[in-house]
Amino acid sequence: MHEMKTHLILFSVVALIAAGCASTAPQKTQLEIRQFQTRSYGTNDVKLIMKAVLNVLQDDGYIVKNASVDLGFLSATKEGNVLDKGEAFWMTFLAGQNARYKKNSIIEATANVSEFGTDCRVRVNFQIKVMDNAGNVMDVRRIDDSKFYEDFFAKVDKGIFIQKEKL
Repeated sequence: MHEMKTHLILFSVVALIAAGCASTAPQKTQLEIRQFQTRSYGTNDVKLIMKAVLNVLQDDGYIVKNASVDLGFLSATKEGNVLDKGEAFWMTFLAGQNARYKKNSIIEATANVSEFGTDCRVRVNFQIKVMDNAGNVMDVRRIDDSKFYEDFFAKVDKGIFIQKEKL
């Protein structure tokens, strides 16, 4: 019984520390998010732009699930390992067979490429899903880090240049 109380106290301390480390960044508005998810390109060649987006996704390790030039739509996923061995050890130590800890992540990407006058407009959306060691969803959230999208679009810019120059 004493050992169980010790485990419960240790778990409570770890939970309080983790809660104290959570950030309280201000929430972005939908308009702010849409602005960094969207980019315009000085061509109305939807096929060229879609090909560049497709190449960037594949280069970054995504598996393309759906693509429709007619709709200007792409969807892709990328799986990753987010296992923290320390967390897994402590959760297993504290909860035994019932332990649940982060194990895998799936990033889902969708892209909408549309003609907009003499330009093409691209809007991408990335969402991350974190799964536990039993395959259950622990967390699902939209990636709303503007730097993440800036980096993605920088790669698309390079891809468009390469395609136009036929390199």
